[in-house]
Amino acid sequence: MSHYQLILYSKPDCHLCEGLLEKLQALTHPKFSLEIRDITTRSEWFEAYQLEVPILVQVFDGQQIVLPRFSPRASLRQLEQRLDLYLQR
Repeated sequence: MSHYQLILYSKPDCHLCEGLLEKLQALTHPKFSLEIRDITTRSEWFEAYQLEVPILVQVFDGQQIVLPRFSPRASLRQLEQRLDLYLQR
């Protein structure tokens, strides 16, 4: 079983960010480590993602691959299935 490295770009008081984070923390499969980056702490992150958060990326071979946006209404099972699909590398 593979272990993946994910980064969640988010910002304070973002309900979509909070919702995705809660779901990611509840998942037990696939196995991944999650780094949370507050875009308000670095100007380059803010400029890149201020209108886009939450952004979920996979770190793969030293590169960041932006994953397609997840529906805020997605169930845990749907999120798990999508991650399984997207993290196939």
